[in-house]
Amino acid sequence: MASFVHASWLLACLGSFFLHESVFFLSGLPFIFIERAGWLSKYKIQTKNNSPAAQEKCITRLLLYHFGVNLPVMLFSYPVFKYMGMRSSLPLPSWKVVLVQIIFYFILEDFVFYWGHRILHTKWLYKNVHSVHHEYATPFGLTSEYAHPAEILFLGFATIIGPAITGPHLITLWLWMVLRVLETVEAHCGYHFPWSLSNFIPLYGGADFHDYHHRLLYTKSGNYSSTFVYMDWVFGTDKGYRKLKALKSTEVEDGSKQM
Repeated sequence: MASFVHASWLLACLGSFFLHESVFFLSGLPFIFIERAGWLSKYKIQTKNNSPAAQEKCITRLLLYHFGVNLPVMLFSYPVFKYMGMRSSLPLPSWKVVLVQIIFYFILEDFVFYWGHRILHTKWLYKNVHSVHHEYATPFGLTSEYAHPAEILFLGFATIIGPAITGPHLITLWLWMVLRVLETVEAHCGYHFPWSLSNFIPLYGGADFHDYHHRLLYTKSGNYSSTFVYMDWVFGTDKGYRKLKALKSTEVEDGSKQM
């Protein structure tokens, strides 16, 4: 029994950590090389590039934060998840259960993240905490998790609250983790491709939406949403972005007419 509990703990904690690290760095590192090589530059949202020194600083700090903050959180949160019913044994949950839980996680995470992120843009919290994340006005994939340790804990709550209160199967938790990591890396990648999900999924934010947030002063940025943009739309914090999009659309139409 003790060995089974130990194996479950290792799988849930260390397995989750190594899965996170693998997905995060494998999806984020290519954008560093793409930017350095100048590939796909026509899809780059900002013309400015990050220096190799800035990129290396980001990676170094990320490793420190992941081992110093993320891993301990995973270790200490395990009893909570276990108490709420999380399991790793067979049988696996049905795809319907997984789908409902993942949709619930996205909805709840969007709501909690929006308000947490908006609070971080108040003057004192921005200056002392959130400004670390905004050191990169031109974001790239790995900057998605570059933040003050206090912010990692504060906004990380939005990601784990859904699974924490539902006690899912470990497979469901891993799927949620993978989807969330891929989403936030894409939102910070700095490129808007023809195949970007925001071109196909209604209300999906994506890189163009979030890049705007990084370019503006903290008091006027807006676009606080996580994955989907309905919270910004409901509370009117995306007005500047919408006006800019409308202006660009008008300029393109005028240019086409002149042609």
